[in-house]
Amino acid sequence: MNTRYLKHIPSFAAALLLALGLPLAWAGEGHDHGDAPAAVNGNGPKRLPDGSVFLPKPAQRQLNVRTTTVSLAELPRSIELAGKVVMDPNAGGKVQAMVAGRIEPGTRGLPNVGQSVRKGQVLAYVIPSTGQIERSNQTAQLAELRAAKSLAEKRLARLQELADTVPRKELEAAESEVISLGERVAAVGAGLSNRDALVAPVSGVIASSHVVGGQVVDARELVFEVINPARLRIEALAYDAEVARNVAGATLAIGTQSIRLNFVGAARSLREQALPMLFQGEGAALSSLAVGQPVKVYVQTTTRVNGLRVPAASLMKNPANQSVVWVKKAPEQFEPRVVTVEPLDGASVAVTSGLQAGDRVATQAAALINQIR
Repeated sequence: MNTRYLKHIPSFAAALLLALGLPLAWAGEGHDHGDAPAAVNGNGPKRLPDGSVFLPKPAQRQLNVRTTTVSLAELPRSIELAGKVVMDPNAGGKVQAMVAGRIEPGTRGLPNVGQSVRKGQVLAYVIPSTGQIERSNQTAQLAELRAAKSLAEKRLARLQELADTVPRKELEAAESEVISLGERVAAVGAGLSNRDALVAPVSGVIASSHVVGGQVVDARELVFEVINPARLRIEALAYDAEVARNVAGATLAIGTQSIRLNFVGAARSLREQALPMLFQGEGAALSSLAVGQPVKVYVQTTTRVNGLRVPAASLMKNPANQSVVWVKKAPEQFEPRVVTVEPLDGASVAVTSGLQAGDRVATQAAALINQIR
């Protein structure tokens, strides 16, 4: 066979294996036969020398890349505030023990966290705790009252037999004494055996439980918290008092969703050098939040700014730690643009420089484009 054709057989076989998607088998050290390495496919995703990214259409579909055209508009200048989820006082409450004692479960046991309860439902009982001397004194007092009541009842019975000969006022006095002694016996007896019922102040779910069966609690100790998860409030802290006087709206970002909040009011006293501001929101999205959870509140002011609305997910960081977005310059080419942004509503930002109206910005899979090298 002609040797001119034999020397092309290894490269042809490697190309055939690549076309069929089969792995290549390379010879170990000392067993290679001088074959040249296969050429790298130049049609895959790669970073170009100018910093842009070449991304073929099949790769764009595989990465699920999405773009949108941005336009210039007047957007409200927003301020980002740190906040937390708090309980609505009209749709939640705390259950505290009135007396010191031992926790006793109700007929259905102690409620679990997340369990739905009704207003007025008994959640648990507190058996009052008393000292041995105090309990002995109450028992002795109860015995004296019962003996006095027995004598009063016998005296009343004799007076009733002589009702025609004794004055009416003596008969009424004896009846009042029997009734009074009976109520005193009931009061002292209840103090020895009565239980303090812990009831739900509102209808909702159990947000927290701090006791177990048999636990001893003090008076005013928090036992349960009940909230309505669909009615929560957001408390944000503003370190500039002017923010509270320039509120045009507010939003709360939960993931990629933006929830509109209603401004309830601001406090008139500082707390740790900050002014508490209260916002109210309703809806099913708030049910995913927990009381005390930290959140970010975006307060829109009455001041307007010219900018381009871009999803917050489009913002990336370059090696210089600058904020960039990826702009589609050609069907298969994306270019990074350094931008200056201002917050809007948590889900979107306002780009004030670095973009022009009509640019197509990557809104989905921007992080994957940024990782291509």
